[in-house]
Amino acid sequence: MTVTLTPEEVKARFGPMFCRRLLVMTDEKNGIAEIHEECHARGPIEWDHMNRRRAGGALVSARTEGTKMTMKAKLGCYPIQFGPAAAELGGQALEGVVVKGDEVHTSWAGAAGAGVGVAACLAQAPGVIRAEYKSEEDLNVGGARICRSTVVLPKYEKITFGIDDTDVKEEGATWVLALQCGEACNIEGVEFLGMRLVQLNPKAPNKTTNCTGSALSFAVRPGKKEELIEFVKTFIEEHSVSPETGICYLEGLVMPESPYKKQIKTELLTAEYANAEAERIGVTFIDSANAKGRIGSLGALLWANDGVEAAGLFGEEA
Repeated sequence: MTVTLTPEEVKARFGPMFCRRLLVMTDEKNGIAEIHEECHARGPIEWDHMNRRRAGGALVSARTEGTKMTMKAKLGCYPIQFGPAAAELGGQALEGVVVKGDEVHTSWAGAAGAGVGVAACLAQAPGVIRAEYKSEEDLNVGGARICRSTVVLPKYEKITFGIDDTDVKEEGATWVLALQCGEACNIEGVEFLGMRLVQLNPKAPNKTTNCTGSALSFAVRPGKKEELIEFVKTFIEEHSVSPETGICYLEGLVMPESPYKKQIKTELLTAEYANAEAERIGVTFIDSANAKGRIGSLGALLWANDGVEAAGLFGEEA
C-alpha cells in the first residue's frame, strides 16, 4: 500500500536532513530534464554523484561544483545497476523522471546508508510537494536494505538570458548589473539559478575594458515565462548606462550548436551576423537598442551551460 508524506511529515519522522535544494526543469520536446540539487556539505553530494553515474538509470550526466550537483536525465523510467559492493547492495540511483500534468515525479533508489538519502533527505528538500513510498518497508531506512521513493516536485522549465554592453568606459559593469537583476527577481514561480561571466574577444575595438558578457539562468513555471522575460528586459534597460545594450533569451534545456560560440572569443563579429545567427538557432533578442550589444549578448548566452572555461580565452586551460 502506497504511503504518501509531506516534507513536514518526513522531517517529523526522520528529523531534519541536509538537502538545501531539489529542483527539476523539463524539456518535453527533447525528452530530457535538468535536476539541481544542493547539500549542506561536499561529501554527500560527491558520493551521490559517483554512485548515481555508476548506477545508470535515467541519469545521462552530472556535474558537481562544491556542494551543488547539476544532473541531466532522460524522461521516463530505466533499469539501474548498483555497485561496487554487489549487485544488490551499495549505491544510489535516479530510476526515472516522469511529467504528470503540472508535476514531475522523480523516482529514486538507495541501498544501505544511501537509502536514508532518498527516503528521508531528498523527500524533505525545499520545494518538494510530497514523497510517495510503495510500502512502509521503504521507510525502514539504513542497514543493508534497498529503499525506494518517488519525490514529487513542481514542473519548471528553463530560460537563459545573454546580456552585454550595459556599461561605458566611465561607469558601470555588466556582470554587476546582471547579477543584481538575478538577485532582484522575486516573481513567484521563478527561481534564479545563477550567473556566468563570459570572456569575449579581448581584441574587440569598441569594448570597455575586459570585454565580457553575462548569462543569467532561471527555472520558471510555465505560466510565468512572459513575466520573467519582461522583468529582465525592464530591469536591465532601466539600469543600463549604455545606449547599445543587448539582451537575448533562449527557452529550453538544449543549447543550440553554432560556430558563433567559438567566433565570439576569437573573431570580430557584427550585429548583423548576430541577428541572423540568433534567428537561425532560435534565440530571441528583446532589447530596444538593436545595436552592437547584441554581439556579446548572444555569445554570452551560448556559453551559459559551460564551466569555468566560459570565463577564459578560447582554448585556455583552467
